[in-house]
Amino acid sequence: MARKRPGASGLDPHAHRDALVALLRAATAEPDLTAARLDRLLKAHPHAGRGPFPRDVVVAAYRAFAGTAGLPPFDPGVLERLRLNPVRSRSGVTPVAVLTKPYPCPGACVFCPTDVRMPKSYLSDEPGAQRAARQGFDPYRQVSVRLEALRAVGHPVDKVELIVLGGTWSAYPEPYQIWFVKRLFDALNDFGARDAGGAPAGGVATHAPAGDPADSPATSDDRAAWDDLACAQRANEAAACRCVGLSVETRPDHVDAGEVRRLRRLGVTKVQLGIQSLDDAVLAANRRGHDVAHTRRAMRLLRQAGFKLQAHWMPNLLGATPDGDRADYRRLWDDPDIRPDELKIYPCALVAGTDLAAHHRAGRWRPYDRAAMVDLLADCFTATPAWCRLTRVIRDIPATDIVAGDIPTNLRQAVERRLAERGLASRDIRAREVRGRVVDPAALAHDTIRYAAGTGDEVFLALVTSDPDPRLAAFLRLSLPGPAATPLFDALAGAAIIRELHVYGQAVEIGAALPGKAQHAGLGGRLIAQAVRIAAVEGYPRLAVISAVGTRGYYRRHGFVDAGCYQVRALAGR
Repeated sequence: MARKRPGASGLDPHAHRDALVALLRAATAEPDLTAARLDRLLKAHPHAGRGPFPRDVVVAAYRAFAGTAGLPPFDPGVLERLRLNPVRSRSGVTPVAVLTKPYPCPGACVFCPTDVRMPKSYLSDEPGAQRAARQGFDPYRQVSVRLEALRAVGHPVDKVELIVLGGTWSAYPEPYQIWFVKRLFDALNDFGARDAGGAPAGGVATHAPAGDPADSPATSDDRAAWDDLACAQRANEAAACRCVGLSVETRPDHVDAGEVRRLRRLGVTKVQLGIQSLDDAVLAANRRGHDVAHTRRAMRLLRQAGFKLQAHWMPNLLGATPDGDRADYRRLWDDPDIRPDELKIYPCALVAGTDLAAHHRAGRWRPYDRAAMVDLLADCFTATPAWCRLTRVIRDIPATDIVAGDIPTNLRQAVERRLAERGLASRDIRAREVRGRVVDPAALAHDTIRYAAGTGDEVFLALVTSDPDPRLAAFLRLSLPGPAATPLFDALAGAAIIRELHVYGQAVEIGAALPGKAQHAGLGGRLIAQAVRIAAVEGYPRLAVISAVGTRGYYRRHGFVDAGCYQVRALAGR
């Protein structure tokens, strides 16, 4: 018999229908409902005298009761106002991070913790690591449980960016890699199928999920074939819950032509590369196991194949100084072979049990004090080009694990305050996203930045608001390989490459639209048309795109055809 899906907190909204309908009538009557006002309404309509209803129950009730009991029809805008932590999906997609199983890492870095219960460099009390451990590091269960939790508090889960973390991805055996990624796609496909019948947005649930994630088919051997993965990928192209991006993290010395081909076959679109420093002496002192030449080679290979590039950079390493770090940060942008699209800044922290502890006891390494770190990062922020996104500014290491150093958890905010004191602000992508702002698509202006990178040029195409302080609504990264570029894939021969297309603003479900929101307003098509014009003028006969599995249908609608691991569009007149 069909069961109704409760909120993640376990309360069945149907059992509290009258109280929840009264709350929702009050909430939907306010078109400009703010978070503070919603909190007051929650307190005014308590759960049987036990305090406010949990937000996931309110969201589940709205999905179930909209259009009934005197409530207006389902409205995505109302769901957005009821959503908990809306910033999680305000970059246009819903990110879901998973961890691989504990496995030996080829590195021997002095700063890296070793917890046998975790993949290398992760600690058992990090929030994401705890979630993964509770699911036995099973990829299917990690994705399913996370999607259920996100959906319960109102986030759309039809466009998912999968982020695979844990040690060095490239060091894991290939059969495990294939199995792991296949199970990620299985989880998306199954969750979307369950959700489509179980709880459509704005409708009443018709049946419950087909079992708990733990009841998924047994895959204890951690192995799968390439054909199995390809089948799961094809199913995801039209699934209700699609993968619109897949990233993994690895080391520069593990990136060669064979690895690039394997990553693309897996469906990877973004690579997180732990470069840590661009100073060979610092890399050697920290026993990093690679040099800057490895980093340059890896970046060139990955960029030529169209991958989005996210680098990890660490100030305050053994042998570094604040001024040396400032110079090192400038090298990220001065060296055309580097110039990442995104950057995670992870200040080095002393964690118990690392080899760095011995250097600390001997006085060879000291953590920067808080003021020095904030001043350093403020200088780094202002040196970051507008086409790069500063994704993170601190590693999510619990304070109880840090033995020495004073790194505040709100480090980004501290840096932004320091910049404000100087009358400055970061111009990186994250600082300029439209997020929840109202957007008039017709009023957006084109902004273009061209710069040299590796074996060709990069063109950053953006659509920005016409405000005095322009906000970024959408962008496209167009790669224009030079004659020295040697493509690793036949589909890329003679082709310009769209490496990334991203529309910002609150994520909106596929096929839906919200007035005043950037999502699904035709901005992606405008940028593709601009990329087509530029590539044609530059003399390229074709335009390729490194599409994620779940975006293949979108690019087909824009004239691209499948070509192996890529999609390609012939340019008019060529």
